[in-house]
Amino acid sequence: MNLDRETISYLRILHGLYNTTVMVMFFYQGCLGLKIRKDRKRNNLLTLHIVKRHRRFGPFLALFGVAGFFAGLTLVYIDYGDIMKYPIHLLVGLAIVSLVSITFIISRKIKGLDSPWRTPHFRIGIVILVLYCIQIFLGLGILL
Repeated sequence: MNLDRETISYLRILHGLYNTTVMVMFFYQGCLGLKIRKDRKRNNLLTLHIVKRHRRFGPFLALFGVAGFFAGLTLVYIDYGDIMKYPIHLLVGLAIVSLVSITFIISRKIKGLDSPWRTPHFRIGIVILVLYCIQIFLGLGILL
């Protein structure tokens, strides 16, 4: 596929905007999860609508994150013919996608209030958020 430089430039910006939006949605998801965790630790009555929103939104968010990674991978391949053009950005993105996938799998194992899978889900979620911040910073370095 041979796209002109202007189209590639717009697609790069679109990729960045899309993934920034996904990152913001991950932070929102993290806030929901943190509220659920705090309420559960304090033995407060869990707000059922927040729990449902967190559970319903998670799989879509995981899919959006993976889609953003593959869109970027495709874009770099089309533009340069080499996915290793930006190796650190690629590796951080791969780490995010891997951890999002692991978190999704772990979330399916969480059953009941005392599930031992809750803490790994929480900790990996924190790492994902940190990596997203790093990834956005790296992506801005590529764009600018």
